[in-house]
Amino acid sequence: MLLWLVLSHAVVGLAILAAAPWLRGRAFAIGALPMVGVLAFVASRWDSIATGSVTSSRATWIDGLDLVIDARLDGFAALMTLLVAGMGVLVLTYGRSYFDATSASARIAGLLVLFAGSMLGLVLADHLIWLYACWELTSVTSYLLIGRDQRTAGQRAASLQALLVTGAGGLAMLAGFILIGQAGGTWSLSELLADPPSGTSVEVGLVLVLAGIFTKSAQFPFHFWLPGAMVAPTPISAYLHSATMVKAGIYLAARFAPAFATVGFWRPLVIGLGLVTMIGGALRALRQDDLKLLLAHGTVSQLGFMMVLAGTGEPKATKAVCVLLVAHALFKGAMFLVVGIVDHQTGTRVRGEIAGLRTGWTTVRIVAVVSAASMAGLPPLAGFIAKESAYEAFLGLDGVGATLTLGGLVFGSVLTFAYSARFVRPFVRPLVTPSKTAAASAPAPSMPFVGPAALLGIGTVAAGVLVGPVLGTLIESAANSLDASVGDPKLSLWHGFNAALSLSAFTVGCGCVLYLARDRVERVQRALAPSLRADEVFAAALRLLNLVARRTTGFVQPGSLPVSIGVILVVVVGTPTVVLLATGFQPDWDPVSEATIHPFLASLLVVSATAVAVVRRRFAAVLLLGSVGYGMALVFAVQGAPDLAFTQFAVETLSIVVFMLVIRQLPERFQPSQFRASSVVRLAVAGFVGIGVFLLAMATSEGTAERTVSDQIVARAEPDGGGKNVVNVILVDVRGLDTLGEITVLAASAVGVVALARVGRRSPGSDPEPDRPREEIEA
Repeated sequence: MLLWLVLSHAVVGLAILAAAPWLRGRAFAIGALPMVGVLAFVASRWDSIATGSVTSSRATWIDGLDLVIDARLDGFAALMTLLVAGMGVLVLTYGRSYFDATSASARIAGLLVLFAGSMLGLVLADHLIWLYACWELTSVTSYLLIGRDQRTAGQRAASLQALLVTGAGGLAMLAGFILIGQAGGTWSLSELLADPPSGTSVEVGLVLVLAGIFTKSAQFPFHFWLPGAMVAPTPISAYLHSATMVKAGIYLAARFAPAFATVGFWRPLVIGLGLVTMIGGALRALRQDDLKLLLAHGTVSQLGFMMVLAGTGEPKATKAVCVLLVAHALFKGAMFLVVGIVDHQTGTRVRGEIAGLRTGWTTVRIVAVVSAASMAGLPPLAGFIAKESAYEAFLGLDGVGATLTLGGLVFGSVLTFAYSARFVRPFVRPLVTPSKTAAASAPAPSMPFVGPAALLGIGTVAAGVLVGPVLGTLIESAANSLDASVGDPKLSLWHGFNAALSLSAFTVGCGCVLYLARDRVERVQRALAPSLRADEVFAAALRLLNLVARRTTGFVQPGSLPVSIGVILVVVVGTPTVVLLATGFQPDWDPVSEATIHPFLASLLVVSATAVAVVRRRFAAVLLLGSVGYGMALVFAVQGAPDLAFTQFAVETLSIVVFMLVIRQLPERFQPSQFRASSVVRLAVAGFVGIGVFLLAMATSEGTAERTVSDQIVARAEPDGGGKNVVNVILVDVRGLDTLGEITVLAASAVGVVALARVGRRSPGSDPEPDRPREEIEA
């Protein structure tokens, strides 16, 4: 059933894309259907999820290779599923009012559904390779969403930047998955976490997995792609960057941390980069006047906060990250939607240009204030519960590292309070005279437009005031599915006067002081800001990579056919030859030949091949080359493989015919050439390739591999395949689809041969295009 839920998103999303010109605005309502189905399914399983039960589903592709699609719904997967589906329904509802009813907007709805399906598959995946596939699908669909208008240079650059950064991290993560899966002897995520492997390969694999996590969740130094992605329309930004895509890395870190947090460099990397990201993102948010960019940098900061909690691997930190995941989705989703409403109605997102939002804007302003207060960590809101849980997690740990981490979280939270106040200021007290802004005459938004943001605002209040009834069971189930030692999370708005409450009060006080001194702080920031930004470094690295690629291509592929062939042969043959020699391979020279005719055939092949290189007439070279092929056919016949011999004869004859058709258009003789330094290189390449092929042939002919498969094919050819010719049974039954592909290639080659033959029948003086000037044809 779980896989059917994922598949339903793919079916509906592709159907919307195909029918976009006819669906238009209706696509948003249709796209919400599979997400509503997901919510209904989770609700129907809620009692079992709350008691710790797990729902699993499997689809087998190739059982012998362990290629399966495993899905698993536990408490933490249920939490993420609710966020993905719930936010998806709200964003699609919001998008119906934000976008015009056009085919382009319908395509956006279809892509959002496909993205939701990819994200759903990711959080439900219990097989590492399937998890990676869904991981990359989220990157591809987000690329299409961010760069929806490829005519705009900014959107093209931002979407490509996001794809390259997250895609490169994904490839590193795949390598890490392979190392960890091989060390653990299984590809099942739940089995690996229940019985984690150890060793150097696991430590290296974990670092590679962290590379994928950091790039996906915009951790320093890979954070720059997320603010750049704000060129996308606000509904896309709200969905991808508040509840789904950027939290994929947090999800995976939270999965791995209880089992691997103490292994290798995991904890220092996660906590160190998480704190840098939290503080750096908050400092950048304090300098923004564009409200959407302010939220983007704020999201980077909050992702750093979540990364510290998710990657620590301590039970209380695990509980805290589950609370923060929900709280962040509520307040950050509402804030993105509010900014989208303001931008849609007023045409601006700049703080100084938003004033006069009075009649009809009360709900929008209330949602903005409540959501910003929750992000700042003020009671009685969900953000306050999350921040208190984070403080409590590190207050209970001993050691200098825990104390430094707690200090970093407090400092980051002070900055968060300050940029939250910066965001909310235009909605509370205009920065300029209202009559001088475009917002003064902007029409008030409709209730369907405001409704999704208002629901999120209500949710952040309810999750704070009624945290036990609203979030208690969900957080307990999610946290205990990650770490069974979490126990009862004991969520409450009031825990009495304690150290966590004191730190919260300290955070608010320092945040107020920092906001009041914002001008001075901003001047200091600008003075200390580095002259080189991360996105500029990325752009420079990309230009360098392109330069190296062009220079390398120009060197190894200069347009000379001999050079190109030489490079290809050296790489294709040289790589396995070097590996073979490195393993200490010793060829078995005895016996050199098994039949009396072998020396004669070998002499024929050597003499013919040598003659091809020295003759001056092209016609003679083709015939000699054909004699090499016919000699190989005789070798097959002597070795007892008449079917291969007949095949070789047919192919060689066809090759000679094609060569003859081609050389008719070429000079009769080769151009005379002198012996130069390049000739030495060519001889060396030819000798190396020849020796390499010979050694590889010797290695593969010694028969050291097990013959289990081949013996079974021989034994089952007649009873199962109905044929005594084993080769024919293999071609038609065992690998029938491969044979079909080869027939297609041969058919295409035959078309080319016929075209060459038709060209060859034309008289030398005929004009192939009499209506066009010869100069144009030659050009």
